[in-house]
Amino acid sequence: MRVVFMGSPEFAVPCLEALAARHEVALVVSQPDKPAGRGSQLTPPAVKVAAGKLGLRVFQPRSARTGELATELATSSAELAVVVAYGKILPKAVLDALPLGCINVHGSLLPRWRGAAPIQWAVIENEPATGVSIMQLDEGMDTGPVYAMRSVAIDPGETSGELMARLAPIGAEELIAALPRIAAGERPIPQDASRATHARMLTKADGAIDFTRPAALVAARIRGVDPWPGAQATLRGQTVKLFRARPAATTGAAGQVLAIDAAGVHVGCGEGSVVIADVQAPGRKRLTAAQFAAGRGVVAGDVLGTPVIE
Repeated sequence: MRVVFMGSPEFAVPCLEALAARHEVALVVSQPDKPAGRGSQLTPPAVKVAAGKLGLRVFQPRSARTGELATELATSSAELAVVVAYGKILPKAVLDALPLGCINVHGSLLPRWRGAAPIQWAVIENEPATGVSIMQLDEGMDTGPVYAMRSVAIDPGETSGELMARLAPIGAEELIAALPRIAAGERPIPQDASRATHARMLTKADGAIDFTRPAALVAARIRGVDPWPGAQATLRGQTVKLFRARPAATTGAAGQVLAIDAAGVHVGCGEGSVVIADVQAPGRKRLTAAQFAAGRGVVAGDVLGTPVIE
């Protein structure tokens, strides 16, 4: 099959590589290069880098709505566009540019977690499982009918970054398995919109940890915002980053340091407590919580607060 691939971040790369190994990729469409890092150097998306290694032509339109993208697709002689975390809602002209339209590899079990950050919100909400869905794109936000889904259990200590890395190759496997059925005219199954939930894009403020919430949700939030925007709390007037949290049964005042041991720093929550394994001070290395506490003189009775992040 001759296809166009549309995607931008690292999550999309396994799908591109799997397609290139088995099908003819006529064109790769990705977001424009963007400033990144401390020096704000112009950096290409991961998909553009991967496409270059594969010798594929890359197109980086600034907008999907100018008509330029629809024209590129229509003149590509491709049958289908495969979209994986491209980063823009596609207009009808793009969706209709190819004979088989556009399909999407989405990181959730639709209709749950439609939107920009499905993997992160599945972790933040402490869900036991998530997965990938292969769907036909329409003009809505992940509202199109579904060809295939695969469920995956979320490990208790897994961060959203770790889960994303684990789901990416699974999405590629489901995509490759679904393509022959799509080419043969299989009809996808409509979603049950009454069961839909929305996974909005994360902001920096989502990293502020509220210890008045139940321990299971505090731990899930710390894992869900890792690696971005990162979990943060205040301690002795300073904002610190928190990593690798798990709930515990001990109780105490919300935000209060209850104990410090080899497992980490134990902090009271609205219900139960969390054990935080690693802490990082501004401009410093990430340390085990025990190392951090020893170096900073943190003791039981200190209080972690919720920072104001704009």
